[in-house]
Amino acid sequence: MLESTLERKLVNRVRSQGGQCLKFTSPGTSGVPDRICLFPGGRVVFVEMKAPGEKARPLQLKRHRELQALGFDVRVIDSEVAINEI
Repeated sequence: MLESTLERKLVNRVRSQGGQCLKFTSPGTSGVPDRICLFPGGRVVFVEMKAPGEKARPLQLKRHRELQALGFDVRVIDSEVAINEI
């Protein structure tokens, strides 16, 4: 399954839960997650999308740790199962 297919499924799933799934870009800062998922009640999840079996690059993992150190939930999603776990 393509990464873009999984990403569409994520967006649809978040919307079905009453949330928003925004594309995240940060000019000048490489390695940031692909999406910010905003859920009712103020829950925020940063999501790095990957094709099935792919892993995050070292710079991406560094950015994930930085966000986690600030208390944010950061996920790497490479399957429909992982989408449902959000």
